Amino acid sequence: MTSAIKHEVVIIGGGAAGIATASSLLKRRPTLDIAIVEPANEHFYQPGWTMVGGGIFDAPVTRRSMASVMPQAATWIRQAAASFQPDNNEVTLADGTVVTYDLLIVAPGIRLAWEKISGLEATLGKNGVTSNYRYDLAPYTWDLVQRLKSGRAIFTQPPMPIKCAGAPQKAMYLSCDHWLRAGVLGDIEVEFRNAGGVLFGVHDYVPALMDYVEKYHIGLQLGSNLIAIDGPAQLATFRSEDGEVNHEFDTIHVVPPQVAPQFLADSPLAAESGFCDVDQNTLQHVRYPNVFGLGDAGSMPNAKTAAAARKQAPVVAVNALQQLDGHGPKAGYDGYGSCPLTVERGKIVLAEFGYGGQLQPSFPTWLIDGTKPQRLSWMLKADVLPWIYWNGMLKGREWLAGPANLVSH
Repeated sequence: MTSAIKHEVVIIGGGAAGIATASSLLKRRPTLDIAIVEPANEHFYQPGWTMVGGGIFDAPVTRRSMASVMPQAATWIRQAAASFQPDNNEVTLADGTVVTYDLLIVAPGIRLAWEKISGLEATLGKNGVTSNYRYDLAPYTWDLVQRLKSGRAIFTQPPMPIKCAGAPQKAMYLSCDHWLRAGVLGDIEVEFRNAGGVLFGVHDYVPALMDYVEKYHIGLQLGSNLIAIDGPAQLATFRSEDGEVNHEFDTIHVVPPQVAPQFLADSPLAAESGFCDVDQNTLQHVRYPNVFGLGDAGSMPNAKTAAAARKQAPVVAVNALQQLDGHGPKAGYDGYGSCPLTVERGKIVLAEFGYGGQLQPSFPTWLIDGTKPQRLSWMLKADVLPWIYWNGMLKGREWLAGPANLVSH
């Protein structure tokens, strides 16, 4: 006999999106009965891992206990979700417990599919193979960067979707900046092998990025997808239109392919992509009105970034309360995402854009022109945004992120 528990609102995921949404809901309705389903004991500020890999942050500043970020008024269910039964308003947990809800918010994030690159898992963290996409590996990135004086450094990017599409490049630019300052860049062959067909998805930012590709003498290979790694031999296999090719490396920064969590992909809530099938503006599920989805697990065609979740959480909070009160959604999400591209130590190209690649700058261009590398953008990334994350977003303070009204189409 499985036990059953009931909560008014159940949130799947205690990451950036889940915690921010719970806090935004409780700011509006402090008496709301919310449960957050999250098995992890630690919460990470993942945008900081690029800075760890570049030697700017120490890894521990990006980590806090999950207990310290959980809203006090919410119930923390320390379990993993195993399956959804939305026709019965039920979630089944890994231990068999059934949780019923009036309203469900799906925010379990995206799964890093390391296993999709043959040989990768066995060699991560050694043989010069690293990735800033893992807390324990980002310090190894910085270690490799400091030790490399000559040879070949390869940076990879898998097919979309991935979280923070700029992160593969950020690792490369910060590494190159260090090698340039150390006087060894001329002895290092740097390659950026991107499975996609463009350097960056929003063309307005490409000219500034290409300036740095040329400055650092980076060999740019588009349509080149990493499929296998032999760590001990330091050999990487890439597939392109022309077939498969092996490349030796001294260091390689790998970004893993990324997919929807399996329990979501297998559920009635999934779109064909495996992600939670929601309306891209209201973030309400297209088949189940009492279900909302946001963050990296949502089917919306926006860039999967923490900045996107920061804008989505208030929209879900408003529309979820509307749903609970028997009304239709009234807040809209416009696809905003932000990708602060660290092109050198002390300068950032601050990409901010929404659906269709529309530029959405948060600041007037006389203060910050996001299409150009600027020092003020660096200060924002290094000093301001982490503080806003811990003290604003996760606490339900919607600075520069208040929900906009739904625009009728």
